[in-house]
Amino acid sequence: MIVRVLQEPDAKSYQEVRLSGLRNDPDAFGSTFEREKEFSLETVISRISPNQDRFVLGAFVEGELVGIVAFVREVGMKIAHKGNIFGMYVVPEARGTGVGRELLLELIKKAKDMEDLEQINLTVISGNSNAKKLYASLGFEIYGTERNALKYNGQYFDEDLMALKL
Repeated sequence: MIVRVLQEPDAKSYQEVRLSGLRNDPDAFGSTFEREKEFSLETVISRISPNQDRFVLGAFVEGELVGIVAFVREVGMKIAHKGNIFGMYVVPEARGTGVGRELLLELIKKAKDMEDLEQINLTVISGNSNAKKLYASLGFEIYGTERNALKYNGQYFDEDLMALKL
């Protein structure tokens, strides 16, 4: 398995995996398949292009992209000590193989190299026990729950707020 920062040539593969996640696990994301299927390749490229405050990691097995996760640092003067994880997804056939753990370990390593970054935050659907167990095993702690955080097809989903102190 290779975990690395995604670049422009990875945009098409990223979009395929992202759309797969939105289609297969729609309740796990704030966005929707219907919205993102309309994104142009240029939009996807701009979303994954790394800079000093953000990056998207991809996990590759035998050359195939099987997992993604994004990191975005806060930009305000009083909140720049924090960053956020977004869009964590591992394709179903690669789950249980350590892909998610490797993505997060690399993300945490890269985040620790960022000057003055002290905390990583994420949200996870409260009922997603597998994801919560993975996050907790890496040191993330629940600090709150947002009731009715997402609404999809008339159903509400709570999200647990988790943080990792670096």
